[in-house]
Amino acid sequence: MKFTLPVASLGLMLLATPALAQMPLVPPPSISVIGDATISVAPDQAQVDGGVTSDAKTAREASDANNAAMAKVLAALKGAGIDDKDYQTSRLSLQPKYAPDRNGPTNIIGYRASNRVTIKVRDVAKVANVIDVLVGAGANEITGINFVVSQASKVLDEARDKAIADARRKAEIYAKAAGVTLGEPISISEETGAPTPMYRGKVAAPMAASGAPVAQGEETLAVSVSVSWAIRAK
Repeated sequence: MKFTLPVASLGLMLLATPALAQMPLVPPPSISVIGDATISVAPDQAQVDGGVTSDAKTAREASDANNAAMAKVLAALKGAGIDDKDYQTSRLSLQPKYAPDRNGPTNIIGYRASNRVTIKVRDVAKVANVIDVLVGAGANEITGINFVVSQASKVLDEARDKAIADARRKAEIYAKAAGVTLGEPISISEETGAPTPMYRGKVAAPMAASGAPVAQGEETLAVSVSVSWAIRAK
């Protein structure tokens, strides 16, 4: 005996099959938390910003004076044994200077040329020496010092372990409060939106005198991880 399925019913079955295949999977029950950790470490490198500013009545005079002064600074850096690849020009400017009286017409009374260089100091203990070299060669601006942890990612590995432990601690608190048991982690991701790792600190430095003391202090490195933990009923 043969059974014939009505055409209309067969059409409904064919339409229903893709729909069932596209139904979203229900995610397993989980608890998601963010674990945080910090670690303090002494910086091992630094960047020093300094240069020369020259004033003159004409743009050409200001530019020539500045070029000559900066040439002495660069020669001094080279003479101090600093590699060419470790310093580069970071700012070059030439601007007019105006009379301070704003009640009448604005008059140009001179020009100011400025040339700044950024020096990478691979031994943080030599920062004061580099400043001495700059000032001794005629630099009249020391605009900043950036202390750097060069191997920040490796140093952060310890903080990452602590961040995972912090995430587990938080998840266990939530699991206990909710009356469930904490299972295995489902997903782990380092938070890129957080200010991590923070491994550079900037110290503003006014015009430094020869032999100026420099304190490098410590840098605080921070990391945050987002972890989802599976849960199950007790």
